[in-house]
Amino acid sequence: MRLATWNVNSIRTRVARTVEFAVREDIDVLAMQEIKCKPEQFPYAPFEEAGYHVEVHGLNQWNGVAIASREPMTDVRTAFDGMPGFAKGHEGPDAPLEARALGAIVNGVRVWSLYVPNGRSLDDPHLAYKLHWLDALRSSTAAELEAKPGLPLALVGDFNIIPFDHDNGDPDIVVGKSTHVSPEERAAFFALESAGVHDVVRPLLPEGYTYWDYQRLKFPRNEGIRIDFVLGSTAFADAVKGASIHREERKGEQPSDHVPVVVDLDLAGADADDDDLPMIFS
Repeated sequence: MRLATWNVNSIRTRVARTVEFAVREDIDVLAMQEIKCKPEQFPYAPFEEAGYHVEVHGLNQWNGVAIASREPMTDVRTAFDGMPGFAKGHEGPDAPLEARALGAIVNGVRVWSLYVPNGRSLDDPHLAYKLHWLDALRSSTAAELEAKPGLPLALVGDFNIIPFDHDNGDPDIVVGKSTHVSPEERAAFFALESAGVHDVVRPLLPEGYTYWDYQRLKFPRNEGIRIDFVLGSTAFADAVKGASIHREERKGEQPSDHVPVVVDLDLAGADADDDDLPMIFS
C-alpha cells in the first residue's frame, strides 16, 4: 500500500494537480486536509475516473477532510471519541464540532485524516482548543489501540506543530512569540507517543520541510517548516518500507502551500514476518 497525506488548501482549486499526483505516484490511499468545501461541492468525478473511492467530511468553506482510496472504505467516522468543538465565544461540551477528522478502514488499516486546529496566537482561545483537541485525540487513539493492540493505525495530516527547532526554517516563527513551537504544543504532539503511535517518516527522512508560506518568497528562500506527519502504531510502523516528501509539488501553477508526505507499506510482508516468529513471540 502507498499512503499519502496532503493539505491541498482547497480541493476545487487544485483537483487536477491532486489527481495527477495520485495517479503519477501510484497512490493507493490519499488523505487530504483543508478541502474547503461541503461533500456536495467536492469534485468526485476526476477521482472516480481515476479509479478512486472518496469519503468527504466538510461543513463549509473552511477546514474539511477527505480520503481517496483505490479500495472500498469501511467504518467511516467523522470524529474521534471525545473530540471537542469550537466556536468563537462558545465554550463547553456543546460547542459545535468542526470538520477536522475523518477515519476509515482500508485493507485492514485504520487511517485518520486530521487537520489539527491552528491555535492562532499564544493568547487566543483557539490555542486552548487545540491542546484540548490533541489530548482527546491521544485518549481516543490509546483506547482504540488498547482494544485492538495489533491494529495497523495511522494518524496522518497537518498537525500545525513544529516538533523540533531544526524543523523550523521560517524566521518569523519564534519560540515564545508564535504558535506551533510553544512548549505546550510540542508536549501535546509528543504525548501522542504514549497512545502508541510514532512518526514513521522521521527515521527515514530526518530533514525536510512540508510547508512554505505564500508570502515573502518563503519557498524560493527555503524558509519552510515541517508540520505534516504520518504517525503509526507498531503494526503500521513495522510495515513501512519507504517514505518521501514531495517538495516539487510546491512548484508550478497554483500550488498548495503544503506538499505531500508519502509512506510505502508492505502489509503482507509484515504479516509474513509475524508468521515466521516462534509461537512464543507471536
